[in-house]
Amino acid sequence: MSVDVRPITRALLSVSDKTGLVEFATALAKSGVELVSTGGTRKALADAGLDVKDVSDLTGFPEMMDGRVKTLHPKVHGGILAIRGDAGHQASLAEHAIAPIDLVVVNLYPFEATVARGAGFDDVIENIDIGGPALIRGAAKNHNDVAVVVDTSDYAAVLSEVQLHGGTTLALRKRLAQTAYARTAAYDAAISNWFATQVDAEAPLFRAVGGKLIESLRYGENPHQKAAFYASDERRPGVATARQVQGKQLSFNNINDTDAAFEAVAEFHPARTSAVVIVKHANPCGVAEGASLAEAYTKALACDPVSAFGGIIAVNQTLDAEAAKLMTEIFTEVIVAPDATEEAIALVGAKKNLRLLLTGGLPDVRAAGLNIRTVAGGLLVQSRDNATVDDLELKVVTKREPTAQELSDLRFAFRVAKHVKSNTIIYAKNGATVGIGAGQMSRVDSARIAARKAQDAAEAAGLAEPLTKGSVVASDAFFPFADGLLAAVEAGATAVIQPGGSMRDAEVIAAADAAGLAMVFTGVRHFKH
Repeated sequence: MSVDVRPITRALLSVSDKTGLVEFATALAKSGVELVSTGGTRKALADAGLDVKDVSDLTGFPEMMDGRVKTLHPKVHGGILAIRGDAGHQASLAEHAIAPIDLVVVNLYPFEATVARGAGFDDVIENIDIGGPALIRGAAKNHNDVAVVVDTSDYAAVLSEVQLHGGTTLALRKRLAQTAYARTAAYDAAISNWFATQVDAEAPLFRAVGGKLIESLRYGENPHQKAAFYASDERRPGVATARQVQGKQLSFNNINDTDAAFEAVAEFHPARTSAVVIVKHANPCGVAEGASLAEAYTKALACDPVSAFGGIIAVNQTLDAEAAKLMTEIFTEVIVAPDATEEAIALVGAKKNLRLLLTGGLPDVRAAGLNIRTVAGGLLVQSRDNATVDDLELKVVTKREPTAQELSDLRFAFRVAKHVKSNTIIYAKNGATVGIGAGQMSRVDSARIAARKAQDAAEAAGLAEPLTKGSVVASDAFFPFADGLLAAVEAGATAVIQPGGSMRDAEVIAAADAAGLAMVFTGVRHFKH
């Protein structure tokens, strides 16, 4: 046996997720490993016919306080933490009749799942594991001698080494220790962030972030960057929770763009309308609603068919065959939907590289949550932008009020503006974007670029004039000067929606009145950087 291989003579198993437990424990027992367990885990093993000791047989104490105290004992932790090559540690084991434990198998109380199902405060508290993290951290610290398993996916690796080497190698034990510490860190992050919401701590002294690997990616934003995709403890329908029906592996940029598209399409309630969002490089390049997904897609595509090539398509309803047929006529990277008909799945399946993601639902645009990004040496953390135009009080500030159609399009345009990078200008008409200006350093440039793209789209479609003529315009933030507004007027806009709040609001309102525009203020800004 190699000097770094440690045989497993005794294993402690205490798991909430019993997937593969019996098979794993059976294989250990066949290799001569003594099994020690607790509560429900011990019962599951005994019911399977395995010879298993109760942890109380080691400690001499029964489980107490509804299971809160069972493994927090020197005869457990001494057996885990004793350094095998340390004479003093070995003498202590002998003096106190402590049996060494060579393998610790623990997956923690389902705290995240308990929160996700909306359990009450007391129930959530009871699902905070105490003994489990102590066992895990102790075993991971003593990884030179002890193996620790915190996820069922690692059962096979342990059994493979036991069969090949008669025990675990140091390389495996180090890898398992890293996984163990990451798991307890993610677990504590979930607990601390949940607690922050319970005590309304907007800026807690410490902020922890954790996640579990979904998959390693081929590369990041660029081929020289390494990347991986992790799931957080938030159970929000989207790309992280979706089922990929077909197509090649998603790339880093695919994931980022798909998330942007699906969050945007969620602004359109499926009971009210069919809606489609087409995204390219994290910005919508076409958004529309209609009587059907096919109609909405056709309108969205017309906004900027050039940018839509190689884009991401998100829909807010079950993808049907009619819409799927249209969407597969041009090169598309991803289609994401709450669900899809079998006929639609078959049509998309004819494009072997086209990814189809089904999420099972739409994210709640009003739900609270955190947005986190890194800066050099730090994290920027903010609450999710969960303001929606349906909940805002729109204030008409011009002499002319918007017509019913203008007001409908103004609401539509402001929904879209929330999901476009700042500075943002959205031209909309009849429930569809007809010009999008994104990410410019000045708002007037965004207005002009959006108008220019609308003109290009009109020429490509053989239209006499761009669809911005007679459209409405939305701005994600106030117009600091009248020039941006006048650029929209020049493009043909007849009504404006913007947050207001500029020192020059009076000047902008006067310019709108002079041009015969209707303008409403929302009082809410939608910067997105």
